[in-house]
Amino acid sequence: MNSEYPTVVLKFEDGHEIRVEHGTGKSFEGYDGERIKILAIYDPTSTERVLVGTLRAEEFEEAP
Repeated sequence: MNSEYPTVVLKFEDGHEIRVEHGTGKSFEGYDGERIKILAIYDPTSTERVLVGTLRAEEFEEAP
């Protein structure tokens, strides 16, 4: 769930990405130990991304 940033991009080790807009959430599968970078996009007209964290797949909350 993205409740903090205008847009978040989850970047997986294999290179694929999931965009999560503010106020929404996404479900995804990751393998145990996989590191997922959390990147914030503040300006949609820019290509700039800010690294706000890195979590392992098992550290994300389970979807209800």
